[in-house]
Amino acid sequence: MNAIITAVSCSLRHRFGKQNQMSIRLVKGLGVEGDAHRGATVKHRFHVAKDPSQPNLRQVHLIHAELFDELQAQGFHVSAGELGENVTTRDINLLALPRGTRLHLGGEAVIEVTGLRNPCVQIDRFQKGLMKALLGRDGEGRLVRKSGVMAIVVEGGDIGPGDPIRIELPQGPHHALECV
Repeated sequence: MNAIITAVSCSLRHRFGKQNQMSIRLVKGLGVEGDAHRGATVKHRFHVAKDPSQPNLRQVHLIHAELFDELQAQGFHVSAGELGENVTTRDINLLALPRGTRLHLGGEAVIEVTGLRNPCVQIDRFQKGLMKALLGRDGEGRLVRKSGVMAIVVEGGDIGPGDPIRIELPQGPHHALECV
């Protein structure tokens, strides 16, 4: 299978969902041009309240389209951008990637995976019961957060639906993703 981008989204305002776009521009060290979470330091309200000088490890949010398929089978109606992601992917197991994995998006852009998105209560406000559907357990009983991964922009560029994704795993020992 060849991993691809199925949708790209952004929003100027801090709101739950983001609008789908024909393309978005990733800016090195900052994030998505025109997105409220763009910046070198944290922009997520929760993290800003704790320490606004922290580095922004959440410049780009990615979710796998297979999650929407799974949620639809459970009776939820969720589509690309509605959970606040900037990039929707297909045919890549985002949640299994080790920290530091680089994803080459399209012809120029490169992002580095920093961690998991921790689902928040806003998800249940969007659709009742959705938060529970985004949390699961693996075979050993460990909590699995399905609401995507976060990344920083290493190399900028324009990306859009249909663009390929190439995975570059980090050298050395692989570390499982944790919430950022």
